[in-house]
Amino acid sequence: MARIFLAVMVVSFAAVFALPLLFAPLRWARAFRWEVGPDDRLALYFGRCLGAAALGLLFVIGRGVIDPALTPLALELAAVAGALLGAVHVAGAIQRVQPWTEDAEIVLYALATLGALALRFL
Repeated sequence: MARIFLAVMVVSFAAVFALPLLFAPLRWARAFRWEVGPDDRLALYFGRCLGAAALGLLFVIGRGVIDPALTPLALELAAVAGALLGAVHVAGAIQRVQPWTEDAEIVLYALATLGALALRFL
């Protein structure tokens, strides 16, 4: 069950977040209701950096799908990443500096974190 959870997580997060951020960060931002200013170079740079970092994390998490010995570590990494990303989104929601689509992601990160923790420790 844990390896299926990880596989679904890797494929879905890669398709919806990591790859679009790496290859088309401004198009991704507009789809998620962000306003993009006239000087978009910093947003483009940070979007690509975040996409690359996300792909790196997903690669390591994906190793837990292939190698059962790495599954516990992959679940822990998924839980930590989910918790940190959830916290960033909660802060953005509290500060009211992000579109509603980012607020909705809080539930996604909470479910990913709780699912990973449950599969790892229960």
